[in-house]
Amino acid sequence: MASWGDLAAYVRDTYDVISEEDDEIRILFNFEQFDEDDERTQVVILVREVLDKLHEWVQIASPIGLAADVDLHAFLVEVGNSSIACGAAIMGDHVVLRHSLPLQDLDIHEFTDPLALLAGTADQLEEQFFGGDNY
Repeated sequence: MASWGDLAAYVRDTYDVISEEDDEIRILFNFEQFDEDDERTQVVILVREVLDKLHEWVQIASPIGLAADVDLHAFLVEVGNSSIACGAAIMGDHVVLRHSLPLQDLDIHEFTDPLALLAGTADQLEEQFFGGDNY
C-alpha cells in the first residue's frame, strides 16, 4: 500500500462496505468467510489519519457497546489478558477496540491480519461483556 486511496480500493474490492466518506470507510466484517457456520458480523471503521501533517496512517476501530453499560475495570483487565493487536478506548459514548498502522510501505498482510484479529476480539468481547451482537 502506498496511500489511503490504494487501501480504500482494496477494501472496496475485498470487504462488504456499508458506508464511505472521504477519509472513512465502514465495513461489515463477516466471520462466515472463515467459518461457514458462523453467522456473526462486526462493524469495523477504517479512518485515514495524518500524523504531523505528513504521514498517512489507517486507524482500524470497532465499536462494541456503550461505555455506560460495562464494568470498565473488568473489561480492561480482559483486554489486557486477551488482546494482541488492539487497545481499548472510549470514543463518544462507545467502547471501541482500535489499532493504527502507517500506510507507507504497508504490506497487505500487515493490514488484513490485524483487521481480522481486531474484529474477532471485538466480537468476542462484545458477546462476553455486552451479551449480544449489536455492532
